[in-house]
Amino acid sequence: MRQTTEPEQASRRLRIALIGGGIVLALLVGAGIYGLLRGPAPESSPGPRVSASETPGADRDLSPRELPAVSDAERFARDVAEGLFAWDTGLGYSPHEYMQAIIDVADPDEAPGLAADLRAYLPDDAAWAELRNYSTRQWLTIDTITFPESWAGIAADARPGTLLPGATAYTVTGTRHRTGVWEGQGVTDARPVSFTIFAACPDDEDCRLLRLSALDTPLR
Repeated sequence: MRQTTEPEQASRRLRIALIGGGIVLALLVGAGIYGLLRGPAPESSPGPRVSASETPGADRDLSPRELPAVSDAERFARDVAEGLFAWDTGLGYSPHEYMQAIIDVADPDEAPGLAADLRAYLPDDAAWAELRNYSTRQWLTIDTITFPESWAGIAADARPGTLLPGATAYTVTGTRHRTGVWEGQGVTDARPVSFTIFAACPDDEDCRLLRLSALDTPLR
C-alpha cells in the first residue's frame, strides 16, 4: 500500500475542513452538529497564496459588519442569514467578532441563549486558526425565505406572555460556500443548508433577533 506523503495529508485536511466531513472537532448543542473539522496541524506552511482576483468570491465583503436596523421581518431574516455565514479568516478578525455582530441585534433577554446557538454555526478558536492557514472564506447564497407552517400552531399554543410582541419565524434554505488555498490553487466547496430564524418585530419598531434553530433542523 502506498504511503501518503505529508503534503498529501495536509491537502486532504484542507478538503475535509471545507467539506465538513471526517473527524468531529466538537459535538455542539442540539441536533445541528456543525461539521467544521480538522486534523493535526501540518508541519510545513501552505504553499503560495493566489491573488484575490483568482479566488472565487474574492469580491465579497466578508468583514464583521453591523446589521441594519429594519422593521420588515423578512428583510431582517435575510440580513441575519447572510451575516451569520459571512466570514473570512484572512482579514484578522476572530470568530467572536463575527458572533458579536449578530448578538448586537439580539433581544437583550435572549442574547445568552443566542450566543449558545451561534457557537454551533461558527468555528471555535482552534478550528479558526487551522482554517486561517488556508485563507478560508465562507458566505451564503439564499434560495428561499419562508414562513414555516408550524409556527402558527406554536404561537397559538404558547402561554400568554411567553412570546414577545411581534414574535415570528422564517426558515431559510440556501447554499453555504467555502473557498481555501492549497499550494497556490483554489479549493472550493458548496453544500445545502437550512435553518430557522426567530425574531421579534413589533409594529413600527426595529426587529430584534431571538434565537436560531440548530443547523439543518428548521421548522417546516
